[in-house]
Amino acid sequence: MRLSSTRLLYLLIIFAALLNASGLFLTILGPDGSLYASIAKNMVLRSDYIQLFGEGREWLDKPHFPFWVTAFFFRCFGFSTWAYKLPALLFLYAAAVYTYLFARRLYNRETALWSVLILLSAEHIVVSSNDVRAEPYLTALIVGSVYHFYRSMTEKKFLQLVLASLLAACAVMTKGMMALVPIGGAVAGELLIKKRWKEIFHLRWLIAGLLVFLFIIPELASLYYQFDAHPEKIVFGRTGVSGIRFFFWDSQFGRFFNTGPIKGKGDPFFFLHTLLWAFLPWSVLLYVALGQFIRRGWREPQRVEWYCITGSMLLFLLFSASRFQLPHYLNIVFPFFAILTAQYLLGLKSRRAERRTSAVQSALAVLLSVGAVALFVFYQPPDTFIVIVTLIAGLLTGIMLISNVTKDLPLQRALFQSAWVSVVVNLFLNIAFYPPLLTYQSGSEAAFWINKNNPQKLPVAQLVHQQYAFALDFYLDQPLYTLDTVHKKYPPTPYLLYIHPSAREVLLQKGWQLQPMKSFAYFSVTKLKGSFINNRTRSEVVSAYELVLVQKD
Repeated sequence: MRLSSTRLLYLLIIFAALLNASGLFLTILGPDGSLYASIAKNMVLRSDYIQLFGEGREWLDKPHFPFWVTAFFFRCFGFSTWAYKLPALLFLYAAAVYTYLFARRLYNRETALWSVLILLSAEHIVVSSNDVRAEPYLTALIVGSVYHFYRSMTEKKFLQLVLASLLAACAVMTKGMMALVPIGGAVAGELLIKKRWKEIFHLRWLIAGLLVFLFIIPELASLYYQFDAHPEKIVFGRTGVSGIRFFFWDSQFGRFFNTGPIKGKGDPFFFLHTLLWAFLPWSVLLYVALGQFIRRGWREPQRVEWYCITGSMLLFLLFSASRFQLPHYLNIVFPFFAILTAQYLLGLKSRRAERRTSAVQSALAVLLSVGAVALFVFYQPPDTFIVIVTLIAGLLTGIMLISNVTKDLPLQRALFQSAWVSVVVNLFLNIAFYPPLLTYQSGSEAAFWINKNNPQKLPVAQLVHQQYAFALDFYLDQPLYTLDTVHKKYPPTPYLLYIHPSAREVLLQKGWQLQPMKSFAYFSVTKLKGSFINNRTRSEVVSAYELVLVQKD
């Protein structure tokens, strides 16, 4: 049976879905991923699903929902890398399903399929499937909520309103009140621009608000129990901290206005250039699609849907104005970006536009390939010859197959090939790049070594006053003590201490008896720079952490 372009589209979607699962067993990246994993682990170990603990102390930053989900998987499958990443992967797949359902109702089946392929092959979606934080959960919850709100308006079904409110509440219990911005922006934008005043003032929105508040009561109760009921607790260096106030204001809006306890520095153009790589290989087409959509919508506002562009761009503008910005923040509206890009591609009618689009995608496919080759040459990952040969063979085979199927469809050929290149390049990252890179995450490497070389089960500690190794906390198969030299909180000697060499020298000067056990290469693996990627200069920027045996304090 000859492979058709439609079957090829399905096949690429399957490969993109499998690509996102290829990082399931890779060591969890720190600091954020390993921090979240250690918090969920502490939930299970303490049998306490209300209070959050990180770094051995009370922890107040993110809400509970992703920790509850992860803790459930830990209870079922034990403490492992894949048990931490699996629920996030399932939520990402749910986001793809919702993207398909929403795009199919707004446009058609073909647009829906392309939307899924674009979403699952977008660069930062793949990265976030490996470097798991809160975004995979939010991505599904936000597009799912908008989808059910859409159906509640078009079908007048109360169940759809309940589902939409439940998913919105879970999004709030994942990221805070800011999660309502893309949901509310999508729905309000559609109604306001089309002047659907009866829908705007409909009773369902009051009911939805009440339902969301009802569904977030577990979060509010947990925060009250841990913080508001105990104003004597020291959080952010002071007492009298309200967890509920932090949840409603400081967690998100406090960061936006830079008035909360966690501050940052903002660049209004940060997300403009971040999207150029984060949405590869579709980023250029996304910008063109946004421009074309706005121009068409300006002329015929009643003939287009506004959910996707108002839901995504409101958050984009808000984050751009914020003082606290990180690349993964925009992942949560990638389903909307994917739909906008897909509808643009399938709406191309002139041969000139098709030729330009084909040229852009072909150029991006070449750039991605050249980038992967350059990374391999400079980084020189060990023991990867067979892997590289296999990936190159797979890349060339896929390109030839795509060329054969789409020989009379130059636009589809360029789109399919750029998607396939993205799949293979990211597979190279997950198979050949990340494994050796993660050997420089000294916290997890120290945990693996201790688990194999500490038969006496000597206590293990790390200093509270240095950068906390959350990966050590999560991967260690025994309790981790947080050593506080100021308040003289020590485990019984002898014990193993994970420590930076500079801190070791200070303790030696104080008369501590320390015996070196093992040294672990260290580099902040989520903050890569050229001097580290270059094999010749890597040793100049790599430091080390040490494991020492403390015989007497």
